[in-house]
Amino acid sequence: MSLFTAALHPNVGLGFLVLGASLHDILTRLKAEPQRFPKLDLAYSAADPVTNPVVLNLPANGIRLRFDGPEQRLRLVEVIDFTKNRITYQEKDVAKPANSQGLVGSPRLGGDAATGPAFKNIYHRLFGPTYAGEYIPPAETGGANAVGTYILSYPGVAFSFPLPKSAYSPNKDVVSLLSSSASQTASSVAVFSGKSWAHARETLWDEILPSVKSAFLFNKSKEVVPDEISLIKIHGGGRLQLFKKWTNSSLWINLGETTAQDLVAELGPPDAIYRKNDQRMYIHKTRTASHSRSRSNGGDYRRPDDLTDTDQSSAHTGSEDSDDEAVVEEFVGNVTGDCFYNYFYLGFDILVSPPQSVSRTPPSHAGKELPSANPFKSGTADRLVATKMVLHANVPGSYPFNRHRRCRWEIQYLANSNSDHVINSETPFDEAEKRLREEWKGTYSAEEDGQRRQRGMVLNRGWGDSPGSSCEFLGGWEDSSGGVAAKKFDGSEDSTTTLYGFPGLVFEVLKNGFVSAVTVY
Repeated sequence: MSLFTAALHPNVGLGFLVLGASLHDILTRLKAEPQRFPKLDLAYSAADPVTNPVVLNLPANGIRLRFDGPEQRLRLVEVIDFTKNRITYQEKDVAKPANSQGLVGSPRLGGDAATGPAFKNIYHRLFGPTYAGEYIPPAETGGANAVGTYILSYPGVAFSFPLPKSAYSPNKDVVSLLSSSASQTASSVAVFSGKSWAHARETLWDEILPSVKSAFLFNKSKEVVPDEISLIKIHGGGRLQLFKKWTNSSLWINLGETTAQDLVAELGPPDAIYRKNDQRMYIHKTRTASHSRSRSNGGDYRRPDDLTDTDQSSAHTGSEDSDDEAVVEEFVGNVTGDCFYNYFYLGFDILVSPPQSVSRTPPSHAGKELPSANPFKSGTADRLVATKMVLHANVPGSYPFNRHRRCRWEIQYLANSNSDHVINSETPFDEAEKRLREEWKGTYSAEEDGQRRQRGMVLNRGWGDSPGSSCEFLGGWEDSSGGVAAKKFDGSEDSTTTLYGFPGLVFEVLKNGFVSAVTVY
């Protein structure tokens, strides 16, 4: 394996590891080069994986990457082993390059046995003078010989030097401290966004980072990078507002109205197209339809099983048409054009099919005109429009992890309720369920009816031959490569989630109570 070689850019990143890049983008890039990055270790909180930071270690390359939980954006790049990489700054080596065996020069041959960048090299040759750093003392139990850490900070980059407690004095200047024999080489270097490490660490996880596209690394490339979608607001009645990251603009998707051409014009061409061909769960749809004829407003309360196509997302390989597709379509009455537009790098999938009525308006907005709402436009069977949208949370440890970038969302029509707390992609489902039941309780004939309508349906993603693992759910996920994304959520032999349905929404909930995906229809 060749050494990882990259240029250090303060406030920007390390090589292609650019601050602000998504966890999905970074993992996809790393997994594409297994010879260069043979091992990836992902660390996250199993109890709260969507708000706590996610850490990605590259042990064979001496690199550690830290991402925030809610947005999953790269916040901190650390070089922790200089023998496994070659880091440069303005075409100069930050530390002495290792040889082919991963070792630095031998003292007997006049080389330096130290493995990190020398203070003299950093201070006089590379970055120049800077303000006094910060000393972090060792634990009290370490005694007089315990070693602390002195952080020498520059804008956007900081070096950590081991320094014994006995050698530190607040009255000594930085040159006197770090030029001594007690501490001459740095043990690690960190790249971040901020004026200094002391300033940046206070806002490291929630600061709004500059656009990835504004980095000069991208300016030199001719590749067109589309605007990211940072947040999707669900307004009910099939209306979704998509906010573009690092801009002041947003766009609307009106289910039942927005055409396939509109999607491509606003979002660009999809990363893949998945054509629906598996109807092994159709029995549940026919049951729901028969029930809706005998109950008032029954059609608005689609069971979770009515959205068996909640993860066509997983098909990176495009269309998968089976030999008996014509027979299935004749039975179901499916139009040939039905397909999912998979936007893996935006975090969602959109079902494109003939027009159909969308879900009802939320009770709290009854009589109000929804933003961007137009009367439903009926169309011919060959007019394809967006009818469902699947938003993926990309929760670490979940079965479909890293198939999509994380998509953040919030239920906008619940924001006007008595509670000030917004129900969003980081909210535990128990809390979201309470607010949704309160919103829709007036539409139930009885409390028992509401509870029955919203009871969960278990979905198994691990078995090889069941409705739960059909391509209606997985779209070929069983055939995809393993690695980080294929690990079971809780270490058990099956990977089960639970589906819960509300008018216009279906939630796929993990065992820890967080939402893995939400389908809007």
